[in-house]
Amino acid sequence: MIGMDRNRTARLKMLGNMLKIPVPVFIAYALFARSAYAATSYAALDIISTLNGIQGLLMHIGPVLSAVLFVVAGIFYAVGQLFPSQKRASLHSASIDIIIGAIIVAVLSIASTGLAVASTNLLSNVTANSI
Repeated sequence: MIGMDRNRTARLKMLGNMLKIPVPVFIAYALFARSAYAATSYAALDIISTLNGIQGLLMHIGPVLSAVLFVVAGIFYAVGQLFPSQKRASLHSASIDIIIGAIIVAVLSIASTGLAVASTNLLSNVTANSI
């Protein structure tokens, strides 16, 4: 009976390992299938509009995500005060890492306009000069 449980556990572990690669590939395919179809239907790839879409996404989601990350970091720090020293140290380290991530997200969302303008000028200059 115990041997069957080990075999079942081993099979489930092997199945989980086998699904680690196809599932993310399938998700990526589902996300980019429309753009891949547009590319195969002889539509021009409009990189500038894609960059503008990414800029808009960063401008709308970035500040909210940064604020949420700051709140989560505060929760981690407060919960860490309730635990013994080793667990407290790990939760404080996690909260500092989350705060650093929140700062990076905030800086990127603020700088997204400048980055988008610079990359648009660069791409338009390269495409104008290469034709």
